[in-house]
Amino acid sequence: MTGKKYSKKKIKFIDLFAWIGWFHLAFHNLGWKCVFASEWDEAARKTYEHNLKKISQDLFDKGNFVWDITKINEKEVPDFDILCAWFPCQPFSQAWFKKGFSETRWTLFFDIIRILKEKKPGAFFLENVRHLLKHDEWRTFAIIKRTIEEELGYSFFYKIVKASDFWLPQHRPRLFMVWFLDKTIDFKFPEPIELKSTMSDIWGGDCNKKIGFTLRVGWKWSKIDDRRNWDSYLVNGEIKRLSSKEGKKMQGLPEDFSFPVSESQAMKQLGNSVAVPAIQAIAESIIKHINYVKGK
Repeated sequence: MTGKKYSKKKIKFIDLFAWIGWFHLAFHNLGWKCVFASEWDEAARKTYEHNLKKISQDLFDKGNFVWDITKINEKEVPDFDILCAWFPCQPFSQAWFKKGFSETRWTLFFDIIRILKEKKPGAFFLENVRHLLKHDEWRTFAIIKRTIEEELGYSFFYKIVKASDFWLPQHRPRLFMVWFLDKTIDFKFPEPIELKSTMSDIWGGDCNKKIGFTLRVGWKWSKIDDRRNWDSYLVNGEIKRLSSKEGKKMQGLPEDFSFPVSESQAMKQLGNSVAVPAIQAIAESIIKHINYVKGK
């Protein structure tokens, strides 16, 4: 960790491929300001604006919540200190047969690169499915690493982190990647902390599992004895199926977070989300390490 203190001014970040806003929520909790965001999915955009407009009014009033990042000139993106992004993970997930670079959506990663080349922020924070790490015998990950280290000049740190590492009772392993423009920064991911709740707390009753299954996108109700069961639990002796009420708690979303969409859409959005406390813990570690503030 560097000895230099970071500025106490409000740090500006951008939220690319924002989905329903876990990066936004985590960074807002730390007092950071979102100055630009992008998301193309209509239902996700609806949920994002419904919940985040009340805490980031300027973002929406200035027209900086955009739909198609591919149509945005990188020079027109507002200045920022940290880039955050969940670039589309389907090309690397098991559910999409791990197509990787052959998937058209992969090209969206290079929209991140062109913004980074233009803006050169002090740090950026990406996340994706854990399978990206070993996809195509590590070749995909190697290309990401080489592109950013050699072409952009950033140092690179990564780790697979579970939601249960940061007090939530859900496994949900994700690949977290952090880069710094200042190569003297010796970044350390935060150490895991103990659970603050169990699935019994999530359900409000005696649950047969302490830590829950990873929330999934498909929302297909599996029998409780199905080896692929991800959404059925035994609670107070009765079989219960997850709803968005429980899913919201499992992702660490605030109590007042709500879904202005159908229940099936809400479960899809939760299944594609990342645990807010895990993001926030790493964000706190980033700011403790950073010795760069744009403009200083």
